[in-house]
Amino acid sequence: MFNLENYHLKSSSFSDALSSKELSYFKEKAERIEFKKKHILFKEGSFSKGVYIVRKGKIKIYKSNPNGAESIVYIYKKGDYFGYRPLLAEDPNPVSAAAIDNTVVSYLPKEAFLSLFNRSDTLAKKIVITLSQEFSVWINKMTVFTQFSVKERIALSLLILSKVYQNNAEKKVIISINRDDFASFVGTAKESLVRNLRHFKDEKIISTQGTKIVVMKPDQLHAYLL
Repeated sequence: MFNLENYHLKSSSFSDALSSKELSYFKEKAERIEFKKKHILFKEGSFSKGVYIVRKGKIKIYKSNPNGAESIVYIYKKGDYFGYRPLLAEDPNPVSAAAIDNTVVSYLPKEAFLSLFNRSDTLAKKIVITLSQEFSVWINKMTVFTQFSVKERIALSLLILSKVYQNNAEKKVIISINRDDFASFVGTAKESLVRNLRHFKDEKIISTQGTKIVVMKPDQLHAYLL
């Protein structure tokens, strides 16, 4: 039985794990930073200097091959946090991060994050759970690459992105992602992506306007994955 929950990251608030005293410390140390669309926050191989909590917009986490082609591993949305694993492991970043659109983050420097991590058992537990979930999502996505056809991967990606772009204030979910990033997320050529999206549009499973996509019939996308 296909379960979409195994393929996308679940939101987990960083601040919810903090006591009132720890939250005050976080607010004192965290810096609000705005990034323009396509701004690179850090590159693969660099050393992390802090943790990012997304307040507005979307951040893509990706790896690049020797030819410069990207493979998007995760897309983080409002409330998600990242950059902590290299700090805890004292390793260089295994991935790069860039803003998909104009983005606002809270940036917590390394020393402040480690101070909170060491003093808060609740935060430490939350970090471990998040690490475990991210690993599971990554493994499941790698399995998709080897076992699913391109059309099936696009169907799954549309369902995942519907979760990423979901806004509780609006009933209709609008996926706003350029075709290059979408193709990198799926793991296929842009031409193949466009051809399959046209098929889904002809079947009235999705509607499009420019780079924006609305999933009209999610049940039919699920049917491709059964």
